[in-house]
This record gives sequence, C-alpha cells and structure tokens, in this order.
Amino acid sequence: MINGSIVALITPMNRDGSVDYASLEKLVEYHIEQGTDAIVAVGTTGESATLPLSEHIEVVAHTVKFAAGRVPVIGGNGANATAEAIELTKAQANLGVAAMLGVTPYYNKPTPKGLVAHYSAVAAATDIPQILYNVPGRTSVDMLPETVAQLVDVPNIIGVKEATGDLSRVARLRELCGDDFMLYSGDDATAREFLTLGGNGVISVANNIVPKQFKLMCDAALKGDLEGALKAEAPMKDLFSALFCEANPIPVKWAAHRMGLISQGHIRLPLTELSEQYHGLLLEAMKNAGIEVQ
Repeated sequence: MINGSIVALITPMNRDGSVDYASLEKLVEYHIEQGTDAIVAVGTTGESATLPLSEHIEVVAHTVKFAAGRVPVIGGNGANATAEAIELTKAQANLGVAAMLGVTPYYNKPTPKGLVAHYSAVAAATDIPQILYNVPGRTSVDMLPETVAQLVDVPNIIGVKEATGDLSRVARLRELCGDDFMLYSGDDATAREFLTLGGNGVISVANNIVPKQFKLMCDAALKGDLEGALKAEAPMKDLFSALFCEANPIPVKWAAHRMGLISQGHIRLPLTELSEQYHGLLLEAMKNAGIEVQ
C-alpha cells in the first residue's frame, strides 16, 4: 500500500542530452532525506515520451538501485501501443519496482472497450501491481470512472492516478471501485481537497522542489487535519500554477536547476528550456514557497 506524498521525478540530463546519473542519485537521496513516501521513475514528468525503451529501463533500474529499498519506486510503463507497454512492463518486472504506472494510450484515442482491453493485457504480463493513469489534457482520451470500474477485478490493477482536477470523480471512483482501490491525485492544485475527500495519495510535480512542505500537506490531509493541510498548502499555491506556465516538465526542471538539485536544466526536444518571460514568475512563486535559489 503506497500512500501519501509521491514525487513524479524529473529525469536530469546533461547538456549533450544524455541522462545525468550523478544528479539522479542526488535527487533520490534528496527525496529520501525530505521524507517523500514514494518515487515515480520515468513517468510524464520524467520525459518518458522521449526516452527510448532501453534508456527508459536503465533510468528505472538506476532509480531502484539508488533508492536501495529505502523508499518504494514506481516505474512508468505507459505507451500508446499495447505491445510496447507490455514490453516495458516485462522489462521492469525484475528490477525491484514496487508498482508500475501506465498512462492511457495517447494520440490514438481508444474507446472505453479499448482501454479495458489494453490495461487487461498489460496487467496479464506481470504480477507487479499496476496503477492506471488518466490525464486527458495530455493524451486526448478521458478514462471515466465507469471504465476504471471495469478494471477493478483485473489481477494486479490496484489503483488509478486521476489528473483531471475534477474533484467530483473522487466520490464516484470510490463508489464504483470500493474502499480498497487506491486513488491518487495527479493534479497539485486540487491535491489537498482530493485527499480530504478520500484519496490515498498524490503523484506530484511540485514535490520535486518542495518535498518536505508537500509531505506536510499530504500527511495533514490524510489525518483529517484540515487546518494543518491548509496551512501547509498556502505557501505552495502560486507554485502549483507557475509550474505549468509552460508544458511540464519544462518549468520544474528549470526550477530544480536553479536550486542546485541537478547540474543542468536540459530537456529533450521537442520541448525546450523555459522561456525567459516566465523566469520572474517562477522565481517569485519559488520565493513565496520558501525555496532558496542559487
């Protein structure tokens, strides 16, 4: 059971585009020190779309190695071709991941029937727990609660990351999927409310740069301490918005570099580094969140 504050970890890269494994190790240590409850390796924020399969697997393997059992690692296994998602799943099965996170197939816009068939086939390829991931703003397909409910009884499927920001879905998912099905928010701006409505955790972008503060918010919300959750959330509110001034993970990688968490802020094409016009906006939000910038 993975609960609480989970980071959708960035994948640090050198200026030549190669993965910066020294910075990756530093990031993993940072999150363990700060109390992050689990790490997602090579999800959307980890630039899964631009890492070829071999490199994808290597980054997950290194993350598991660096974590050394001190914190659970969830490996991204999403793809828009079911065969590729199965290949990613099988390749990670012996790496030591605690679970896998699979985004809905993007671009080809499967029907609900196709989504059920896709996830059922991926789950059948392993005995590692599987978490569904719905983020229609990036994939152009919305996996409705009624579709998720058809997957509850599929072996290994244990939960869903819901990133629409639609808080009405928490109650609907809980009603359809039962109390044991894990519900994770994928939207920082509504994460506190998501948890207080019955969610189990948050897979977060902001957690990359405010892990201690984000965990304070999650822990308070999960305990039903609304006042404490609001107090912890308040300094981060501007940051939740600023980190999406351009496509994720452009802003968060720039911020992590300015904090000295990674040696370079490089990002792979077709994404480019943060436009200068947004530097001041993000720096101000970081300052409001209590972040020291180098």
